[in-house]
Amino acid sequence: MARYVDGFIIPIKKKDLKTYKKMATLGCKVWMEHGALDYYECVGDTLDLPYGIPFTKLCKLKSDETVIFAFIVYKSKAHANQVNKKVHNDPRMKPENFKSMPFDMKRFTTGKFKTIVQA
Repeated sequence: MARYVDGFIIPIKKKDLKTYKKMATLGCKVWMEHGALDYYECVGDTLDLPYGIPFTKLCKLKSDETVIFAFIVYKSKAHANQVNKKVHNDPRMKPENFKSMPFDMKRFTTGKFKTIVQA
């Protein structure tokens, strides 16, 4: 069965990576406890490649910024909806617990994806 994925691209200041990692570690724990199959938070390493649109340009990164590429894997869209409902009802994930985000909420993007090729 083809998996379903929530994906995220998050421009972030390099100085805020430690704070972001703490938040992401909690997110990983909560999503996995509620049934996600996999959870990844990846930080940019080589972003200014000579082909395609480099992440540095796509995300309009400043010299003190990098990008997070994150994704969560589920069995199906229905499974993603079930897991996300549980996550959003989890007291650890209430908005008041995240008054100050370590990145600019106006610059991040997210989407939901159907898998078309899978190992």
